[in-house]
Formats: sequence, structure tokens, C-alpha cells
Amino acid sequence: MNKQEISQKNLQEPLQDNYGRRFYYLRLSVTDVCNFRCDYCLPDGYQAGGHQQPELSTAEAETVIRAFAQLGTRKVRLSGGEPSLRKDLPEMIRAASQTPGIERVAITSNGYKLPSVIDTWQQNGLDQLNISIDSLDSDEFARITGHDCLPKILTGIDRALELGVQVKTNAVLLSDGAQARLQQFLAWLKTTPVTLRFIELMQTGDNRDYFASNHLRGATIEQQLIDSGWQLLPRPIDAGPAREYVHPDYAGRIGLITPYSKDFCDSCNRLRISAQGKLHLCLFADAGLDLRETIRTGDAQAVAERVRALIGNKELSHYLQRGDTGGTQNLSIIGG
Repeated sequence: MNKQEISQKNLQEPLQDNYGRRFYYLRLSVTDVCNFRCDYCLPDGYQAGGHQQPELSTAEAETVIRAFAQLGTRKVRLSGGEPSLRKDLPEMIRAASQTPGIERVAITSNGYKLPSVIDTWQQNGLDQLNISIDSLDSDEFARITGHDCLPKILTGIDRALELGVQVKTNAVLLSDGAQARLQQFLAWLKTTPVTLRFIELMQTGDNRDYFASNHLRGATIEQQLIDSGWQLLPRPIDAGPAREYVHPDYAGRIGLITPYSKDFCDSCNRLRISAQGKLHLCLFADAGLDLRETIRTGDAQAVAERVRALIGNKELSHYLQRGDTGGTQNLSIIGG
């Protein structure tokens, strides 16, 4: 067997790290820019750095997606920042959906432009949509995000459901008012067929004081759900990190993402590429591993080989539990 044949054989084997974890899910950030000013992420709004490198082009994003498909990736999520700020996002969706081996294309968005773009996204191959909604109270939503646009976002979600797009919503758990928000969400889920995912507030380099004042353990909410008859669902191999629950009296589901829980990283199945073409083996790694020059060649196989060579550097766990946030200053940098 010659070198090229050996290389091709290796690329057909699922990507696996030194701890036996396999990776079926790519989170590809397409921009760091965000137009929201969420309290827990960018309270002062997005601030462009003077040393910022260009974002990946559509062609470069397509090369990344083809490379990861060769490595066994089944699901691609386009994230940000706010990905809808990229005018070429529909082309990226189409490139992902047409890549052999990719079974699901998802987007995480704040939903600000959703009513005007969801039809185009769906027509280009979008399967799943995640929208960040931290409160169903319009005034509180505006206070948290800096934008009074909740009704518009909910209208966009209704349209996505009409089009057959699977919809999930993300809500960061904040200690103040958590129970009131939970009751609002439960009332909404009675008749709305979406999956609401509560995400534990994570400490980053920029939000240490806010984290200390607002962190709420997801286990608190999870136990309430279990006591109320919610049942845990099996987790697909290309799913995100949420534990999802169903209840016979509700049209919607509830998921919990609890990064501070024991053994959270044992089931890690995802890798991240930043908008500048850096491989992040963990959301809270010290730094990304630069793939840009290889990506620019357009050689997906070369990118795949580089990723396979680097996967051995992935740590067993993040170190959030000891206050180590790595190089993550805020979650807009590589899409959370």
C-alpha cells in the first residue's frame, strides 16, 4: 500500500482523540461580529480588534466542510457572532447541504433578521435553527440584549416551523428571576413544538464579575423537571451537549447544557473552526491552531490530514471548574 492509499484509508476512519471520543459535529464560525449587546457576553457591544484577520470566504468555508466530511462529520453548524450579518450565508448553507456525508445543516442566530431570511435559508438546505431567547418578557428581553425585537423573532420562529425547519431556542440560565422565566417558557412549550435549551452561564475572560453574581447550576432546574414528570431522551451521536427531556403534556421539549457538571466533557463530539480558520479543540482552549494557509490551498484532504494530526492535542476536559477560561474572552469569538 503506497502513501496515498494509506492516507485515503486513514481519512475513511472516524476522527477520534486519545480518549476514544469520536467527532461527528463541526461548529464553523463565519464571523465574530454581533449586533446584540447581551449582558453576559458583549455588554458594551462588539469591539473590532485592530489585528483582526479576514473572515473565511465562502470557498474557504466549503473547503473546511469538505475536509470534516472526510473525517466523518455528519452535522455542520454555522455560527458567529451573528451569522446573518454575512451576506453570503445562503451560499455557505448550500455548500454545506450539498457536501457528501453532511446529513444536517444548522445555524445559531439571535434571530434579529429571521423573518426576512428564513425562507432563503430553508431553500438553500437549512435543516435546524437555534435562536437565542433569554426571556419571553419583551421588556426583559430588550434589557438583556439591547434590542426590543422579541415579537419579530417569535414571528420568524413561527415561519421556520411552517417551513419544516427544526427549531431550538437557547436561554442562558441567570439566577435572578430564573423561576419566573421558567414558568413563562413552560407555558410557551405547551403548544409550541420547539426544543428550549437552558444553558448554564459560563465564565469567560470578560464576564468574571457578572458570572459570580448570576451563575445558576442547571441541576437545580433539571431536578424540578424530573419531579414534574419530564423524561430523558436518548442522545444521537451527532447531537450537541444538551440532555433533552420530553413530557406528554407539552408540544415542546427542554434541554439542559451544564458544563460545570461532572463528566460533562466525556461525551464531547464536536470541534470548532473560528471565522479566521483556526481549529479550536475546546471552546475554552488557550488558543486556536491556525489552519488558514492549508485552507487557502482549497485542498480538503490536506486540511483533513492536518486536523487528524492535531486531534491528539485535545485535552480530556475544560478547566472551567477551577476558573480557567483559556483564550475565550467572550462567546462571540467562536460561537459558544
